[in-house]
Amino acid sequence: MALVGWSRTLAREVGRDGITCNIVLPGRIATQRIRFLDEAKAKREGHSVDSVAVDDTEAIALGGRYGKPKEHADVVTSPASSLGSPITGSTIRICGCLIASV
Repeated sequence: MALVGWSRTLAREVGRDGITCNIVLPGRIATQRIRFLDEAKAKREGHSVDSVAVDDTEAIALGGRYGKPKEHADVVTSPASSLGSPITGSTIRICGCLIASV
């Protein structure tokens, strides 16, 4: 919460100079790191990597899959574009509704 408060204060301070400030909270992105974590969990629990991935993605509301790096990149770069210029002081969660809390 301290980071959220700080970023909102910063957004107010630098906004008149055309600078935006946002926080991005990424969910599970299909990267080598996630593959490594799934492999470690599979080994630890004696399951296949595929079954671990299925179990982990079941909680993701949008498509039951990990996010693609390009999808996350598109969301992150959007506020930096002219279309996203009014987006500042925001917390952007990219998790496919994996995290149910607000």
